[in-house]
Amino acid sequence: MTSEQLDTLAQRAADAAPEWAGMEPRLRARALVAVADALEDAQSDLIAVASQETGLTEARLAGELKRTAVQLRLFADVIVDGSYLDVRIDEADDAFALGVRPDLRRYRVPVGPVLNFAASNFPFAFSVLGGDTASALAAGNPVIVKAHSGHPELSVRTAEVANRALAEVGAPDGILQLISGQEAGVTMLKDPRIAAASFTGSIRAGRMLADIAAARPAPIPFYGELGSVNPAFVTSAALAENADAIADGFVASVSGSAGQLCTKPGFLFVPAGQGFAEKVAERGSGIAEHRMLNPGIASGYGDRRDTILGTDGVTALAEGAVRIDEDGQGWATPTFVRVPVKNLVAQRERLREEAFGPLAIVVEYDDESELVPVAEMLFDGNLTGTVHLADGEDSEPVRSLVQWLTSHVGRVLFGGWPTGVAVTPAMQHGGPYPATTLDSGTSVGTAAISRFLRSVTYQSAPEALLPEPLRDDNPWGVPQHRSPAGESLNWGSAALSSR
Repeated sequence: MTSEQLDTLAQRAADAAPEWAGMEPRLRARALVAVADALEDAQSDLIAVASQETGLTEARLAGELKRTAVQLRLFADVIVDGSYLDVRIDEADDAFALGVRPDLRRYRVPVGPVLNFAASNFPFAFSVLGGDTASALAAGNPVIVKAHSGHPELSVRTAEVANRALAEVGAPDGILQLISGQEAGVTMLKDPRIAAASFTGSIRAGRMLADIAAARPAPIPFYGELGSVNPAFVTSAALAENADAIADGFVASVSGSAGQLCTKPGFLFVPAGQGFAEKVAERGSGIAEHRMLNPGIASGYGDRRDTILGTDGVTALAEGAVRIDEDGQGWATPTFVRVPVKNLVAQRERLREEAFGPLAIVVEYDDESELVPVAEMLFDGNLTGTVHLADGEDSEPVRSLVQWLTSHVGRVLFGGWPTGVAVTPAMQHGGPYPATTLDSGTSVGTAAISRFLRSVTYQSAPEALLPEPLRDDNPWGVPQHRSPAGESLNWGSAALSSR
């Protein structure tokens, strides 16, 4: 795309921003629902294109498209509810405990045009109409999507479906636009009209873009999801109680969608000498090969797999394979390996990086007390961490492990597996670096909307000049948390009464 074309797109987004932000909540919500309906109406055509471009199964894509439509409708409900605006009103109070208090009214406003770098591995749920786009639109911001090169035709068609639906309900022109190409993405990221950006992809690319966002004359927030190995830990008691089910779930979680999921468990810590590795070897062999998303991912995965298999102390349980067909497309079968914990520590520089594909490392440990010290040496921030316990199990090593996970991951699971992220209000999909560049937000669930809002306070403002959510007559009907005059005289009463 030319610089002139990119400039035109950026200006269209900037021009549309005030109208979209000021639109009555029910009208903005209706626009999101219309897009969700249109997406489902076009499901057959879109899934056919997505399957051809990505190699993902129709069943997986159908589920992902449904998830995308559901999260659009979920954000529509969030808009109508209005709690996300976090309206706080402190009435003027001459008798305030710290002196005269003016009338103060605070709420959240849209940040402005958002740039979303689409992901390769979720062509619906983290792409043109994925969670980043949905949450930014719901917050009242226009969105420019940088299409992923792994599914270009699908990106164009999805944007066309969405924009037809938006036009039919009277949404402002320019609130959803599409660009393509790395150079175009970088140029748009530097544009002063872009107020925030989101990204899902590799650590290398994400860090480069995050640095660009931070180096702008006016830096902007950059919400990048970069890399995660999602360690999982199994206690001796849990393995004795539930070994077969743990092995089944682990192999399924690693091999699903050819392991091309940001939440795939890359390391599983199990007690040595209990035969678990043999169960993984049995289940991990003979799984049908799966096409990988694109040749670049297949090549990178093949290199990473070779490094792991060639490391001292690593033993293959199910060696799998990677092949390139006559069309240049990559295919893979799962690879599972095991390594004693002492070898993992000794070879950590070769082993601890993410393998984006169907590969996982079974780590055999001797005593649960060593898990936290080993984890501290091996892992930085991650999206998830999982603990498998026996029914009712509680011990000091377990508590220490849970505490460590709480400070190093965004989601702590007790049982189950981290693949399959529920789109719900309580979901946290983010974590300390390098899982994400800013771990204050989530890219899944309704809390994702907060990333694309900023807070503004109006002091002693005339009623006629207040935004609708801050007015006493509250025409939008949003929740308002009020601190009436005289309230400060009773501060501390709740704490005193609890003694």
